[in-house]
Amino acid sequence: MKTIRIGTRDSELALWQAKTVEKKLNDLGYKTVITAVKSQGDIILDKPLYELGITGIFTKTLDIAMLNGDVDIVVHSMKDVPTLLPKGIVQGAVLERATVFDILVHKGNTDFLISEGTIATGSLRRKAQWLNKYPKHNVVDLRGNVNSRLKKLQDNNWDGAIFAAAGLERINLKPDTFIELDWMVPAPAQGAMLVVAMESDTFCKEAVAKLNHKESEICTFIERQFLRTLEGGCTAPIGALAQFKDEEIHFQGVLFSLDGKQKFSIEKSCTFDNYKTFGKLCANEILTSGGNELMVELRKTLKVK
Repeated sequence: MKTIRIGTRDSELALWQAKTVEKKLNDLGYKTVITAVKSQGDIILDKPLYELGITGIFTKTLDIAMLNGDVDIVVHSMKDVPTLLPKGIVQGAVLERATVFDILVHKGNTDFLISEGTIATGSLRRKAQWLNKYPKHNVVDLRGNVNSRLKKLQDNNWDGAIFAAAGLERINLKPDTFIELDWMVPAPAQGAMLVVAMESDTFCKEAVAKLNHKESEICTFIERQFLRTLEGGCTAPIGALAQFKDEEIHFQGVLFSLDGKQKFSIEKSCTFDNYKTFGKLCANEILTSGGNELMVELRKTLKVK
């Protein structure tokens, strides 16, 4: 039996994710080894993500390592992965999803919520939704891995910073001073981990398929189809959340202007039988109700190819 080489970014959170997959594969009897790689998204920290002009800034280096045959499978935070995978690479498994919501980490005093404040985030989606709710606030750019972003919050005179709850929980860094932003629609596939493999590698595909969580796979499929239809890449302010409720799948999707002033949203449900085109259907409703003009504008502003 061959040893499965697991590729990952070298941040604490990425390594936690890789080790989680490794343990699950080991428990099934597979041999594994972890190979950590530093991505361009981790190296270039002095520019906002959208200025780098790439969807998949965190995944590109690992894609190359895989295509070169240096690693066999790669573990990603699914929200970082472009909706179209590189030729030759396929989705192997979506692990059971963790908490989907964003949280605001603050410094113990939340008076700024009813006055003026400064909030940090590197995400246009979070920025737009925050400004939509708190138009008098100032939002500053924040880059880096989870650990360095928490440190930057402490080192600056910002009132708070927005994080994905799942990331902080996974590496036990979630502080006591936080507010769950259950009104903020998360990034498509937020809280989910994705394992990809080479299309030609039957052994690894069969191995990782055993880790797949069907419900999480379906929900993230709908969210990513919504994102791909809007053609937002991972830079435009787009949120999407699909959840199983009773016998239906409930979906909420949003598209914002960069300043948060324009908002297009949709809430709809579908049955398990027709989920395969549901994300596209919801995105097209937003596009035909005025969202298309906003997407044209966003592409010009952000130079999304």
